[in-house]
Amino acid sequence: MNPKALCASLALFCLLLNVVAQAQTALPPPPPVPAQSQDKDDVVRINTNLVQVDAVVTKDGKQVRDLKAEDFEIFEDGRKQTITSFAYISNIPATASAPKTDSADRDKSAPIAPLTREAARRTFAIVVDDVGLSAESMSQVRRHLRKFINEQMQPYDLVAIIRTGTDIGALQQFTNDKRVLSNTVDKLRWNGRSRVGIYVLPPSYETPSSVPISEWYGESFRQSVRALGFIIDAMRQLPGRKSMVVLSDSLPIEDQNYPFFYVPPGDQFDPARRRAALQRVAEMAIRSSVVIYSIDTQALQTTGITAADSFRGNIRQITAQMNNTVRSRSRYLFDNRAGADLIARQTGGFQVKNSNDYKFDRILEDQSGYYLIGYKPSDETFNRRFHKITAKVKRSGMSLRTRYGFFGYSEEDDVRMPESKILLALMSPFGAQDVQLDFNSFFANNKVAGSFVRSFVFVNAKELTFETVNGKHEAKIEVRGMMFGDNGAPVEQVTNTGVVSLTDNEYERALSDGIRIRIDMPARRPGAYQVRAAIRDVASSRVGAAGQFVSVPNLQNKQLALSGVLLQGAAEPRQAGAVETNIAATGVRRFKPNSDLYSSCVIYNASLDPATNQPNLLIEVKLFRDGKRVFAYPQLQVDAKNQADLTRILVHLQFRLGADLEPGHYYLQLAITDKLLNEKQQQPVVQWADFEIVK
Repeated sequence: MNPKALCASLALFCLLLNVVAQAQTALPPPPPVPAQSQDKDDVVRINTNLVQVDAVVTKDGKQVRDLKAEDFEIFEDGRKQTITSFAYISNIPATASAPKTDSADRDKSAPIAPLTREAARRTFAIVVDDVGLSAESMSQVRRHLRKFINEQMQPYDLVAIIRTGTDIGALQQFTNDKRVLSNTVDKLRWNGRSRVGIYVLPPSYETPSSVPISEWYGESFRQSVRALGFIIDAMRQLPGRKSMVVLSDSLPIEDQNYPFFYVPPGDQFDPARRRAALQRVAEMAIRSSVVIYSIDTQALQTTGITAADSFRGNIRQITAQMNNTVRSRSRYLFDNRAGADLIARQTGGFQVKNSNDYKFDRILEDQSGYYLIGYKPSDETFNRRFHKITAKVKRSGMSLRTRYGFFGYSEEDDVRMPESKILLALMSPFGAQDVQLDFNSFFANNKVAGSFVRSFVFVNAKELTFETVNGKHEAKIEVRGMMFGDNGAPVEQVTNTGVVSLTDNEYERALSDGIRIRIDMPARRPGAYQVRAAIRDVASSRVGAAGQFVSVPNLQNKQLALSGVLLQGAAEPRQAGAVETNIAATGVRRFKPNSDLYSSCVIYNASLDPATNQPNLLIEVKLFRDGKRVFAYPQLQVDAKNQADLTRILVHLQFRLGADLEPGHYYLQLAITDKLLNEKQQQPVVQWADFEIVK
């Protein structure tokens, strides 16, 4: 089945984009750092003149701020170094120079003036690892982040909230505007592609078929690590000492083979490679002056037997199963936080664990100030080997934390990519989100093009610059798309500059409902991809960007697979031509209660009955909200009698949304089971599609 037919009712304003080569340019090396510096921007310098590290000293949990250079000792690979530069940098302003965010006489609906570079004191990137979070934990993440924003964040703090699974490509600004951050928190949702699933600890009766999300395990771990690397690389451009707070249920190092957690064969990720990948993240953070704090969002869990557990067998077998379950759960929780603990310790931060309180107050206190300690490196320092840093404070009763070490190459050796505005939008999670975008990306396949990723970008037309030309409303836009592979490098890039040309009626609908652009990029190999798109309004140079994590299955292995799921309301006709101008609100997947919901998908590699030459496929559809199932539709049998290509079975489904559904964000889970396989092989293939219920 041609996927164009699958998308015909949904593809709206479309542009055909051409693949272009990626250009790379080496930037000149940064200027040398002076031996003595009081500038708070000079943090963690590693060059031929100076090795400078930051350190935090505490006593009884409180920072100590009055120490002198003679109170410290610093060692490189066990060899004591002579301290040549020293300073304490305070992140707490001496005067209330920053704008006030909460005042009795202030209209809280009014925007707050942004902080200047000089006024900003603390910079936090709060990374919500949504591909490593359960639905159970995501609700707690939202609650704690709201508390942090409303009660603990200060006017001089710059904060960004970033997800690893969807928004890593968005140019999301650091801001001190609580309204903007609260809006971001409200949009946080459990990621249907998470490696964890619905619960932190699934009940013991769960079988592999009840934990389908674990098929993303290895791919989504790599996605989390790549995302952390991208964020740190972008934070490198920001001044001073920065913090990254990672909230995750699962950043393990060791393999996780537990009786209640199903990992498909061949999906294990070698622990040595996993540790090395995490250590590379820590090294990047050290050189970018980023301190990592991790919060184990698994929190306090009951590892004992509960009423939800179920065991079978005689009394001896049941007892053994119960003991094994308790041990496995404890080990599972410990292993899940090991990787996040590693990157926190190696960058001078710490991990919050075994607590239902995320302890943002401890992290804020830790970021209130720091010491800068520098020494002149020797010729052996830049031998490209790892050098361990040890710092000590001579006074008793005090604790010191600093970076674990660094690899021996200097900042002058670094090579950077060019930083055009739209390229930065694709490569970085930071910058100006000038144009509002919604983004939906999914895998598809046909005989001509093979496997590819199709993306729909929904653009707020009010943020484009339209001019009247020959009686039509026209806006010139530049569109770029990028796919990043397992190693974080771009594997595909598309670009095009085109003109949106609309009649009066189309223009009015575009202002009301928006415009959607389609981007196709080939997926030449199976695997996990970070797919991103950026839109630039040529007239104003405003840029918006967004991204999503997409997994491309291996169709050559003949195993059952499923394309992405498309959702829409009433089907709309499609006009012919290279540029399509049907404008409809279906682009952002918002539907009303008591209305019909249409979905389409393609099933690949279904087994065929030798007697009938027909598949035996069951479809099960469930509706979730906040990690809880709110509705389950009856199982349906796939009718493929009129399908021309049984290796690509097109499925159209229609559901009625309940009249009692409350407004909010929902997930549709679609599971396909091949009943012609033997019982052990009948693992359902699952896809998720998110949408909103609006009144």
